[in-house]
Amino acid sequence: MVKGIRTGNDRKQHVSTNSEPQAAPAPAGAATHLSTQVVVLGGGPGGYTAAFRAADLGKQVVLIERYENLGGVCLNVGCIPSKALLHTAHIINEAAEITRMGVGFSDPEIDLAELRAGKDKVVKRLTDGLAALAKQRGVQVVKGTGRFEDPKHIGVATREGQVSIGFDHAIIACGSSPIKIPGFPHADRRIMDSTDALELADIPGRMLIVGGGIIGLEMATIYQALGSRIEVVELLDQLIPGCDKDLVHPLEKVIKRRYDRIMLGTKVTAMTPGSDGIRVDFEGAQAALEAQIYDRVLVAVGRRPNGKLIAAEKAGVEVDEQGFIPVDVHMRTNVPNIFGIGDVVGNPMLAHKATHEAKVAAEVIAGLPALSDPLTIPGVAYTDPEVAWMGLTETVAKAQGIAYEKGIFPWAASGRALGVGRDEGMTKLLFDPQTKRILGAGIVGLNAGELIGETVLALELGADYEDIGLTVHPHPTLNETICFAAEVAQGSITDLMPPRKR
Repeated sequence: MVKGIRTGNDRKQHVSTNSEPQAAPAPAGAATHLSTQVVVLGGGPGGYTAAFRAADLGKQVVLIERYENLGGVCLNVGCIPSKALLHTAHIINEAAEITRMGVGFSDPEIDLAELRAGKDKVVKRLTDGLAALAKQRGVQVVKGTGRFEDPKHIGVATREGQVSIGFDHAIIACGSSPIKIPGFPHADRRIMDSTDALELADIPGRMLIVGGGIIGLEMATIYQALGSRIEVVELLDQLIPGCDKDLVHPLEKVIKRRYDRIMLGTKVTAMTPGSDGIRVDFEGAQAALEAQIYDRVLVAVGRRPNGKLIAAEKAGVEVDEQGFIPVDVHMRTNVPNIFGIGDVVGNPMLAHKATHEAKVAAEVIAGLPALSDPLTIPGVAYTDPEVAWMGLTETVAKAQGIAYEKGIFPWAASGRALGVGRDEGMTKLLFDPQTKRILGAGIVGLNAGELIGETVLALELGADYEDIGLTVHPHPTLNETICFAAEVAQGSITDLMPPRKR
């Protein structure tokens, strides 16, 4: 329980507009002209990686970024600040739970201004580092909103005026934006998207999370630890749709103790601002019986690609109805000199996917034989506990009739998990019944996102359950649960009773 919160309202606060950032209108007059070999539209993880790799390969590069700092949504208002706050939430929860070992702490006092400052310090350190790397590589950064003029030019509206950039090759890395549900009063500052939530304007007494996916649940983790009473509503019948239910179950079991209510198979039918809060009406399997009043509502129902916001049609670049830009394995669009990477070219919308694709695009432009053909892109929910998965899931295997064998190791049998009081987790590996090679993996528990990488490497290298089981893992660790799950599949496990052979 939070003892006290100081909002720091006497200090300068961040301002969230609940809309996409735009460059200041350009003054009338002739545009400034630049030319370059490679222009990159968007300075997020994919964009700056593409720019830096192209520069390292000897290309002249101009990088266009609409934010004041490089890093895009992920670094400035997404992945990085959220993880800094999730670490804070983890410490608060750990302090509350360590009473099982006879250690007690007084309830925390939270200074929101200092918490914001700490988060911003992490972001600034990284953005300053990117600015330095761009300078060292000779990458010219143009700050403003870019749109295509034709297949060889991009116009950028900057604060200083209009800039027209001619290029030999372009890499589109314009990312995605939060989906706003039509009919909801989004202009009300009490209805937030993830960017607004990370501003930490205050800690609401009662908060509704609309959307039980990764972003919504991560924000719920933060605000609950800081003292908010949380409710979650999800249209589908499970949290983190697309992830196996048995991986989500341990997380759901934990947060059901922490949150006021989780409503699955339920949708929001109306939101009405009032002087006492936001009135929300529901319908569905687990809907609240009557309308509820919340101090704040976070809408986190997904993101849409920004493909329709860059005048791609003027360059002849194909954009589908959803806003995605189709590309081939070389990250090339239908226009040979224009490439696309990251969120705008397809799911999953993850930074590590974007950086992988970025290097491919830059290397193809430089004449190297590169292509994007990963066997899997791992996914991680940085909730408490974390949920991570890669490769084939049981859900997909069953739906598509794919044969598999399974090894599951429950963390209740892990000495390390028991020692740190986090035995709710599990490690699951799927194998091909013929070759015994790993097909997929799922981990739920403490630091699952750190652990999943070994299984990704195993998949890429074609490892079988004997390769994993015979690899000596340090003990006692959570990492060895991967070895144990392989031993369960093989039937050589000694830390549990081995499964009966068929």
